[in-house]
Amino acid sequence: MLLLQSHSRYLLQVLTNRIQNLEKGVELDCLWVEFDDVRFHVQSSMKNPHIVLLSLCLPVPPPGVLFVGGLPFGAIEAIKATYGVVAQIHDPPRDGFNLTMKLNFFKLPPDEENRHAFLVKLASVREVVLGAPLKVVLGKLGSRSIDPDMDRLVALVHRPKESFFLVPEAEKVIVIFPMRFKDSTDTILATSFLQEFVEARRTAALNNAPQCSWSPSPPQELSGVVGEALSANAGFVSFVILPRHVEGKKLDRTVWNLSTFHAYVSYHVKCSEGFMHTRMRRRVESLIEALDRAKTGFEEANRVGTKTSFKRLSLRD
Repeated sequence: MLLLQSHSRYLLQVLTNRIQNLEKGVELDCLWVEFDDVRFHVQSSMKNPHIVLLSLCLPVPPPGVLFVGGLPFGAIEAIKATYGVVAQIHDPPRDGFNLTMKLNFFKLPPDEENRHAFLVKLASVREVVLGAPLKVVLGKLGSRSIDPDMDRLVALVHRPKESFFLVPEAEKVIVIFPMRFKDSTDTILATSFLQEFVEARRTAALNNAPQCSWSPSPPQELSGVVGEALSANAGFVSFVILPRHVEGKKLDRTVWNLSTFHAYVSYHVKCSEGFMHTRMRRRVESLIEALDRAKTGFEEANRVGTKTSFKRLSLRD
């Protein structure tokens, strides 16, 4: 199965090309959209080619999800800690965007290897911003503590007007995903996929993976949630995250995998649907070929059976 990369490949390509062509002073203006309706905008002028404005537009949060200054809580601190003096937050951001950062390429690391590693971090701004609140909660789990001011149930945005939920505790964090799909075929495939996903977790090779469960109805941890947040036509998936799952470098990987879990499921559902369509087309083609062969053989047999022959008779006969 495929795990999505944490950095935007196109954003990395744009930033890398800008670094390589600083002396040319070419004007830059790029706008594009990636999965889950996350929009990027990169702009730079000919006058200051080493200054790049990077803007990010997040999915529209559903009711009940708290944004601080247009960003998830903990995002501003995460940006400052990750990018340091290279990125400066613009306030207010560009119209229609949640975040605008002013990047100074003169302050990038001088050696090529560290510079490329930093550009990968810049291309991972989506993970830094959207994963900030999840990283705060799981960071507390690593120290086996819980913020006394934190709610019993935390809602985080991951898709337009859709959220998933955290139930933070001192020894574990329960992560619950309501799974919604617009297409009825996708819903059926996703339900089957998730049930197999839970069964695969029970194999001996995945004993160290987070405990996973699926239910067609909301789990009891969501008893206080009302409204459209519980309208999940493909059921609810729950993960139990333990301190060992967020130790050291595992924290960033766990945050990214959880933040993009719905996209991960959607990708494999679409792949399964495409694979079945391909198999069905091949099967239909083979049946048509078999019918064509049978039709040709039947026509040849008819021609042989109805063929008329004449015998010349002599006067003696």
